[in-house]
Amino acid sequence: MRIAILLISSALVCYAALCLALFAFQRSLIYFPQPKSFGDAASTMRLAVEDAQLAITVRPHAGAKALIYFGGNAEDVSANLASFSSAFPDHALYLMHYRGFGGSTGKPSEKLLHADATALFDKVRGEHADIALVGRSLGSGVAIRLATVRSASRLVLVTPYDSIEAIAARQFPYFPVRWLLTDKFVSWRYAQAIRVPTLILQAEIDDIIPAASTARLYAAFAPDTASLVVIRGAGHNTLSDTTQYLERMRSAL
Repeated sequence: MRIAILLISSALVCYAALCLALFAFQRSLIYFPQPKSFGDAASTMRLAVEDAQLAITVRPHAGAKALIYFGGNAEDVSANLASFSSAFPDHALYLMHYRGFGGSTGKPSEKLLHADATALFDKVRGEHADIALVGRSLGSGVAIRLATVRSASRLVLVTPYDSIEAIAARQFPYFPVRWLLTDKFVSWRYAQAIRVPTLILQAEIDDIIPAASTARLYAAFAPDTASLVVIRGAGHNTLSDTTQYLERMRSAL
């Protein structure tokens, strides 16, 4: 009996230690900072926010239209500068490097990313009246939440999820993820409040975001608000390699 109690106690201690490690290092499993590889000083704007300096890859353009882009959790958003400049010639472009990414200082969190996105929107609003928001993968959660507090004209969500919380719970089924996770990115809750035209681009062969997760997000939108397009043959990281990617975005904007 004593041996059994000792074994159970040891197992519980090990499990608790694993839970503690998962809690302590969770953000290193969500955010994978990337350096900026494209553009020069002329295509970089610095934005001062609380406790950080953000790097924004930009393509200036006079006029009402602007596009703000929020990338994935391991994306160098500056890599989109050339293709976006060609696809959206009548839009000014603002591609936000998250804290710790591409020359931005600080460390990322859901709360801070939302605050940073809001600050960028307010900065852009001073020069452009018609602002479209595009969010890819992790960035879809940033974009959709921003659209509930600021008046965007259009919303495009690329390979989006219903919540990071649900995806993490699926990946770590034996841990109380819903209690441990601090950056939950519960996008479906914000989707209910969206009233601007929204395009959802889903990769048919997405090995990161389950199709059911995207479907739950889509179902959370009010009727006739969002449209869902599945890009056949595309994977989570290869969707942007297809011709339909920019074509669908261009038609939505």
